[in-house]
Amino acid sequence: MRRRTFLQALNMGIASATLYAGSGHGMSLTDLLAGNTDDKELSYHRIQDIAFSSVQLKYPRLVGKNARLDLHGYGPTVEICRIRTDKGAIGWASIRGSRQDAELLTRTLQGKKVSDLFVCGFGTKDERHIAFDMALHDLAGVILQKPVYALLGREKPFITDYYSGMIYFDDLEPANKPAGIDRILEECQQDYTIGYRQFKLKIGRGHKWMPFNKGIQRDIEITKAVAKAFPDCDILVDGNNGFSVDQFIQYLQGINSVKLFWIEEPFHETVEDYQKLKNYVQKEGMSTLLADGEADPNPALLRELFEKKLLDVHLTDIEGLGFTNWRRLMPELKKMGAQASPHAWGSLLKSYYTAHLAAGLGNTVTIEGVTSTSDDVDLSGYQIKDGKLIPPTTPGFGMALLKKIE
Repeated sequence: MRRRTFLQALNMGIASATLYAGSGHGMSLTDLLAGNTDDKELSYHRIQDIAFSSVQLKYPRLVGKNARLDLHGYGPTVEICRIRTDKGAIGWASIRGSRQDAELLTRTLQGKKVSDLFVCGFGTKDERHIAFDMALHDLAGVILQKPVYALLGREKPFITDYYSGMIYFDDLEPANKPAGIDRILEECQQDYTIGYRQFKLKIGRGHKWMPFNKGIQRDIEITKAVAKAFPDCDILVDGNNGFSVDQFIQYLQGINSVKLFWIEEPFHETVEDYQKLKNYVQKEGMSTLLADGEADPNPALLRELFEKKLLDVHLTDIEGLGFTNWRRLMPELKKMGAQASPHAWGSLLKSYYTAHLAAGLGNTVTIEGVTSTSDDVDLSGYQIKDGKLIPPTTPGFGMALLKKIE
């Protein structure tokens, strides 16, 4: 997410240059530190060094096109930072933004007490350090020997549904001999075997990759086929803004026998279009959730849509907004009667960060899954049980870094 978008998106208008101003929780920083043994413990550690590297994540299969983008490949290389203190505590995580920008900021962290940078009841204190937001949460958890969700005040975690976000237009691949609908059913079976009980189907083939009528017909056929083959699973659909509102209603009319768990980004959000969709959904007696806010979010418009009850689920990316800022956003959503499901596509690390946000704060309807393996990271602490993602009780985010970083 670009810096402009980040500053716009910060919790729908609650941004400031300094994230923690010293009185945001009704007490001064001095009072908070004096009364909080966890933050006192953080004050005994100083940042000794920060190193940068990358980790490779591998998808179990090629992930194809969506309504707007071409092939998504076999998995990302994720830029990370590792923070070590003078007492030997180590935290690491992916970087928010560019590595180059993060490297320029290392001097502003080195030698500082961890408590100068991070407060357990709040998160990262200064917006300048948001690139290190995830790593600071991990480091604090390691120092305190607590999982991140416990830093958020939850001793026993909320456990949340977990959906497969990897079902793209793989029926269209390979280009010289498309596999067809059976390929989508095979992928759903693979994901079912892994433990998912929710499937998010990419739709919008007629936006770019097929003639519109053939594309929407394929969208309809696949939605019906998956719903029929997996009657014990929830179906989510994601249009990636590939429809007009009238085109999307045409799609809904074509799948009228299918119950959708949610509808995500069918078109670029406007009050008029979402009001028309909401009217149709209510007229038809559909109970589906409406989810948006991933692609280049407009915070003022999103707030209006939530306040008007035209949206149900907020999707801004877990890294794009930042973990600390999601901690601030969640109470705002609760006040509006809205739920969360931070966008996590691309990196399983983001799914696991989201698991801790959900485990600590609740109000998360489901978590986006990006099935992956890695030789660089121990991902084994997280479990899928009965279609839900269970985070580990180990310190920090509970992912050991296997790759050696000098």
